[in-house]
Amino acid sequence: MARYINAVCRLCRREGEKLFLKGPRCTSPKCPIAKRTYPPGQHGQKNKPKLSNYGLQLREKQKVKRIYGVLERQFRRYFAIASKSKGVTGKVLLQLLERRLDNVVFRLGLAVSRAQARQLVRHNFVFVNSRRVNIPSFLIKPGDNIEIKAKDKALGKIKENIELSKERSVPAWLEFDAAGLKSKITRLPEKDDIPTNIQEQMIVELYSK
Repeated sequence: MARYINAVCRLCRREGEKLFLKGPRCTSPKCPIAKRTYPPGQHGQKNKPKLSNYGLQLREKQKVKRIYGVLERQFRRYFAIASKSKGVTGKVLLQLLERRLDNVVFRLGLAVSRAQARQLVRHNFVFVNSRRVNIPSFLIKPGDNIEIKAKDKALGKIKENIELSKERSVPAWLEFDAAGLKSKITRLPEKDDIPTNIQEQMIVELYSK
């Protein structure tokens, strides 16, 4: 599966806010967006034009894509699924993104960023309902049980991540046993469970044009 492999700090600067794509390192005073508050590129320091309604919708969509680490084709597929599902399209779209296995691993605090969570999944450390799953985009559902199985070196790093992520509380839709590195999905996530400010209706309006 394709993924973004270039400098992620450029993405935060382009959106004009911290997306915390590097985890705790984004809180450092050396963070590029703290030094250069303008967009990247040779024209970044020029006067920023006022965005149209379409421009605001586009920026919101790009921000959400970058937060969850998905590219355009995959994001469009999620929207297509959400638009055909029962319920509010924007809400279902966010639920699909939150239900990605790499995002769940991140939400549990087992990784300090979604990129690191994706790596844990790809390295075969994550089991869903006692079966190894190494697909970051795998969608979990209520009732699923997630367990981490790793050797000493990786296990030490995961426990270190849990300590570093203590300030991030585990969402209410997840039960987590930090000692046993086990979790259960109790329900589908709600908008209030997502700490990031996302205006999903703008994305719906963008794709509905």
